[in-house]
Amino acid sequence: MLREKLSIVRHFMHGTAWSVYHIVVVALSAWIALSLPTVARSFHTLWSLVENNMIYLVAVEMTAAIVLIVTFNYLHRSLRDRTLAKMATGAGLTAFSPWRELSAQRRVRKFKEKQGTGRTVMVIGSTGYGTFVDQEGDLYTVLEKCMGAHILLVNPYTHEARNRIDAILHPHFTLETFQKEVRESIALLKRLKATGKAVKLKLYSDPPLVKLAILGDYIWLKHYHTDLDVQTMPEYVFQHNLKDHGLYNLFYQYFMQRWDHPEIPEYDFETDELVYRGHKGNEILRERFERGKEAEDVRQEQGFFPELLSMSPRLGRSAMTISKSQPDR
Repeated sequence: MLREKLSIVRHFMHGTAWSVYHIVVVALSAWIALSLPTVARSFHTLWSLVENNMIYLVAVEMTAAIVLIVTFNYLHRSLRDRTLAKMATGAGLTAFSPWRELSAQRRVRKFKEKQGTGRTVMVIGSTGYGTFVDQEGDLYTVLEKCMGAHILLVNPYTHEARNRIDAILHPHFTLETFQKEVRESIALLKRLKATGKAVKLKLYSDPPLVKLAILGDYIWLKHYHTDLDVQTMPEYVFQHNLKDHGLYNLFYQYFMQRWDHPEIPEYDFETDELVYRGHKGNEILRERFERGKEAEDVRQEQGFFPELLSMSPRLGRSAMTISKSQPDR
């Protein structure tokens, strides 16, 4: 009953607003029409003074030239901005943030929370600590309200992680800190999985390229610079549309290819092991997290295939356990 009354009041106010708008437009038009004779007489009197005074005449000409220049520049910029806006819309780009104020950060956090609630969140990051472990992170509340999460993070016990730390050259961000942040991210994901959420984590070994979060119809993207903190990099937002030329589809496919890549192992939250799977999802190899240095050396060799890991004599039984399931044929 209350909703029906509010709906009636809303429709009444909407109709009244349109009626007032039309009345104002008609009244303004009548006022302009009645004022034209007075304006014409005033202009004729002013022009009689200007045409007999050279200084006034030059001032009017310069003013007219300035007004024309400003007007044409404004029109040119408007057309250029409209063209760029059309291109951005076609690419699916809906927002760009070179830097954020605190108020903008709160709005972005609320928008991400709205898009991620009740959905499966897909994220590519470095350690994940500043994204969803820290209470100030953009996805801190999102993971609490999402249905599930597919997370890709950097394996902190690889050469690439060490190279990443050495390149940033931050006095307070060491390799030990990097490894600690990844472990805290894993602990948070374990807690979320224990509550019944469909949480999966995979750890990749190559240097991080993009910080990417897929929340429903929106993708949030940052670029990992080789020697800069990702928090200082601009953020782009792409929206899904039905057109084939939108960049949303490109980055979505990028995530899926990374997620399904057989060289990127899945983290087993129960045993703290890295699980390698074949193209059909069959389990091929397990190695203990933080103890996979020998397996890492093999993966760096040319011509590496996950199906061949179980046959390599360089991998000791103490570093991994081989699944009893048959490999993909």
